[in-house]
Amino acid sequence: MVELGRHILKHYPSFSITILITPPPYNTGSTTPYLNHIFSTTPSITFHYLPAVQISPDSISSPHHETLLFDVIHHNNHNVHQALLTIAHSSTIRAFILDIFCTAAHDVAASLDLPTYYFFTSGASCLAFYLYFPTVHSNNTKSFKDLDGHLHFPGIPPFHGCDVPTPMLDRADKAYNGFLEFCSRMPESKGILMNTFEELEPESLKALSDGLCIPHDPTPPIYCIGPLIADRNGTNGSADTSGTSDYLTWLDSQPSRSVVFLTFGSLGLFSAEQLKEIAIGLEKSGQRFLWVVRNPPLEDKSWRNLAPPEPDLDGLLPEGFLDRTKDRGFVLKQWASQVEVLNRESVGGFVTHCGWNSVLEAISAGVPMVAWPLYAEQRLNRIFLVEQMKLALSMDESEGGLVSAAMVENRVNELMGSEEGKALRERTMAMRDAAKAAMAEDGSSRVGLARMAKLWSQG
Repeated sequence: MVELGRHILKHYPSFSITILITPPPYNTGSTTPYLNHIFSTTPSITFHYLPAVQISPDSISSPHHETLLFDVIHHNNHNVHQALLTIAHSSTIRAFILDIFCTAAHDVAASLDLPTYYFFTSGASCLAFYLYFPTVHSNNTKSFKDLDGHLHFPGIPPFHGCDVPTPMLDRADKAYNGFLEFCSRMPESKGILMNTFEELEPESLKALSDGLCIPHDPTPPIYCIGPLIADRNGTNGSADTSGTSDYLTWLDSQPSRSVVFLTFGSLGLFSAEQLKEIAIGLEKSGQRFLWVVRNPPLEDKSWRNLAPPEPDLDGLLPEGFLDRTKDRGFVLKQWASQVEVLNRESVGGFVTHCGWNSVLEAISAGVPMVAWPLYAEQRLNRIFLVEQMKLALSMDESEGGLVSAAMVENRVNELMGSEEGKALRERTMAMRDAAKAAMAEDGSSRVGLARMAKLWSQG
């Protein structure tokens, strides 16, 4: 939301942006340094803090953090209503922009007759899936987990039911109903802002614009305004815990396009067994690598612990691994400045969890990918990246979910040294240029933003 606000203000400085913040129901780490940075550098963005709310016990016990999110948002409607009234005393609210998880607040905006828009932070292919989902729900009595064969949704490649986000697998799950609600309510909005660009996902965008994803109601206008990429100063609230940028200096000393970068997002935690398989695969590949390692999840599989202790690399990785690979590998604990790394000349490949921000960052840097999804909509993103966009290789799991050392070795070598890897790199570089063109003056994404801003200006 902040990057969206900064992007709007860059081109339309007469607007001001107010972002509502609620205390999160689980540990997200400290965002104070980030918010202070935005406050000091972009005074036209202000933050309105909502009070904490009570959460129902069944949401706290849910295995899905999405259930908690939906509950927090529902219980915040009164606070959101009061916040909007306060803002309206001193400003004219031209647009109320929601993240999909905040759909419950749509009713608040409607009660105040405010034009509501959605900012969809995944791709158009994922939006096509979500908007068609209520149709599948109404035409079916089975859960996704019980559907056999391939599923066919407009504008996207066929996929299996097991590839949908985990909270959506069982229609009896409370989280499933939360997803159904926001997918059903999005068509009521005045428009959907998309963090993508037209050249990246033409098939999905055509299905959306042709109304195929919402068969029985009008599809709201779609505005592609991306790729929105965070600046290169780590403005996602994280901190470089290494205390130096030794890894960036190391990258700058490596040959062009020779290093494969492995990192898996803030929730990307692997078992100790999986970490060892990755290490063995990297060592056998012979490729140069930069690898961000985090501690395995706790035994109780608590996803609420988003700030695990610093990993003991010697204890987690195979004996002697760090010493044997020290001349061609660099292992980091916890975190790296992803945008900085991807834009280094030496980085030639990216093993990613397929989070959409990471995908756009890789495309914008011209770095081809190996797709290794872990959670959320990432399994769908892998299908889109591999089969539709043809910008990634698929990291395939065994039946038990483990990725073998042999698979890691093969995929890394294919990405960095094969003809297929070379073709991926060429396509990714071409898409990088398309992304730049989309964000340039008179580019498709700038035109999309201008259409949106014109509506807001007219009020």
